[in-house]
Amino acid sequence: MHKPNVTVAIVLKSNDRYLLVEEIDKFTGKRVFNQPAGHLEQGETITDACLRELKEETGLSAELLGLVGIYSLHAQNGVHYLRFCFYAELDTPVQGAAQDSDIIACHWLTLEEISTLALRSHLVSQCIQDSLNRPLISLDYLHQ
Repeated sequence: MHKPNVTVAIVLKSNDRYLLVEEIDKFTGKRVFNQPAGHLEQGETITDACLRELKEETGLSAELLGLVGIYSLHAQNGVHYLRFCFYAELDTPVQGAAQDSDIIACHWLTLEEISTLALRSHLVSQCIQDSLNRPLISLDYLHQ
């Protein structure tokens, strides 16, 4: 029976910068950049999982403003991920401090800077672009 891995991510924006975490890809061993993201844990709502991952990976908290989209990714490692990506903003970019040992550092980056980085997957830039070019989906549509 096929069961995709349910994951959450957050596009966190402050002014013209986006928060990305630097980490080591466990499959390739390479240094990559990703939104704060992770797996849904048993008993969690999708939004609670997103806020937990943000806190664990950056030490930051934010209020979710909407859902950017739901994404399906068949990764090179053979795993199927179903990603729920949310959106939030902070008035000023606050320096995050990773609480998770898998995170090397937190970075506030411009779109131009992000375009030059090795990203965890194409979904990192896709979620940012979707947050800029599509209306957010109201959290009222989530029945948790």
